[in-house]
Amino acid sequence: MRIVRYSHQGEVGFGVHEDETVAAIGPHPFGAFEYTGQRLPAGEIRLLAPVLPSKVVAVGRNYAEHARELGNEVPPTPVLFLKPSTAVVGTGDPIIRPEGVGRVDYEGELAVVIGKLVRRLQPHDAIQAVLGFTCANDVTARELQRTDGQWTRAKGFDTFCPLGPWIETDLDSSDLAISTLVNGETRQQARTSQLEHGVADLLAFVSRVMTLLPGDVLLTGTPAGVGPLAAGDRVEVEVEGIGVLANEVVAEPAGAPGTSAT
Repeated sequence: MRIVRYSHQGEVGFGVHEDETVAAIGPHPFGAFEYTGQRLPAGEIRLLAPVLPSKVVAVGRNYAEHARELGNEVPPTPVLFLKPSTAVVGTGDPIIRPEGVGRVDYEGELAVVIGKLVRRLQPHDAIQAVLGFTCANDVTARELQRTDGQWTRAKGFDTFCPLGPWIETDLDSSDLAISTLVNGETRQQARTSQLEHGVADLLAFVSRVMTLLPGDVLLTGTPAGVGPLAAGDRVEVEVEGIGVLANEVVAEPAGAPGTSAT
């Protein structure tokens, strides 16, 4: 089942994508839901980020070759960091390259979407907490990552966590092909069987640290081949059995005005 979050004529909803149409569901996919009877042509909706998570938990250096390409050893236990919910965008949304941050990299990943509130999972039953899987791009300001000594700023800019195009619920994540293309050229190519820590072990590890809520997202790590993005680039992350997450890179306007609370 492919669960989408969409916008149609100003209304936002969840639906099931099937045969070029979207069957609307309610109230949400995190638990029992019902079909509303509304069926929309897929061409008439805009796909949004499939979830708005309370948090995005990400794992660093979880492919050995990626750890080595950045001059790091493979850690004995997962290295965790957080990306804010404000970094999340959907397929087709722009990745905004901030002014003055130096190199900005793509990092294609398999993402896990949590389906229910869980704490202290055991690896053997961790998969029961999963609603499904989607594609992710852990966009990173590489120079800030190196100079800051920790990763919050480098990973946390608005638009630095594209997710999509939808959530695939019927999928064995143990050995899927994953690739990243920039302007049609393949830059990353691996299989999820190469993960140092698999999905079940990651969920058990993370849930011993923090409660996971419905809609939270776990990024499982990126393979070797990360590289820079420039304004005008089109970056695509494809995961076997899911689909393609595609985003254009745009430059932040110089001196772009901010907003303030009133």
